[in-house]
Amino acid sequence: MCLPELKSKPEQRLKMASRFIPLRLSLLRLVSQNGSLSTLQRTISYKSAISLNTIYPNSSLKLTTPAFTPNSDEKFSGFIPLNKVDISYSASSGPGGQNVNKVHTKVDLRFKLDEADWIPTDIREKMLQTHGKKLTKEGYLIVRSDITRSQQLNLADCLRKLRSMIRNSAITENKADPETEERIRQRHLKASRLRVSIKREEAYKRAMRRPPTVVDL
Repeated sequence: MCLPELKSKPEQRLKMASRFIPLRLSLLRLVSQNGSLSTLQRTISYKSAISLNTIYPNSSLKLTTPAFTPNSDEKFSGFIPLNKVDISYSASSGPGGQNVNKVHTKVDLRFKLDEADWIPTDIREKMLQTHGKKLTKEGYLIVRSDITRSQQLNLADCLRKLRSMIRNSAITENKADPETEERIRQRHLKASRLRVSIKREEAYKRAMRRPPTVVDL
């Protein structure tokens, strides 16, 4: 009696499931026609309170690169066009296990300094004077970074170094007029004379503290 009952249970399940097939098909057709699931003329939908459409209603997920128009009269704004510099990756040195041989994380950023129209002319000339010994034979200025095991972080470090070099070259030194230079020179001369006189007095005091020698007697 047990065996027929066990065999009849799967058959009953199949019959029950076959009864719901038409209902499922009609529900799928309704969803495909209306584009959303509706029950009793009420649309079931859920939107998070922190979704992009809620926080940024007019935003777009398309990534765009800002346009750059070089202006020789303007100072450096911090913008470095990546399409005008050569970026290469290589294996990094130092500790890191087998990951050093698998991933190229060292970043080399190079560009021709004399042809960099995105740097103002006066700053570019100052950089040629300051960093002229660092240029290659072809005139390339190379900035390297391998402080981390991430390409993106090393690239950001290269850009930071390049921005610092450009901004340091943009600083202009204020030259003093001849009267101010002469006044400064007189102050330095007076300070040096005072320092020599103080040393002589101290040497004289030390000499007076010494006991008399046979020559003095």
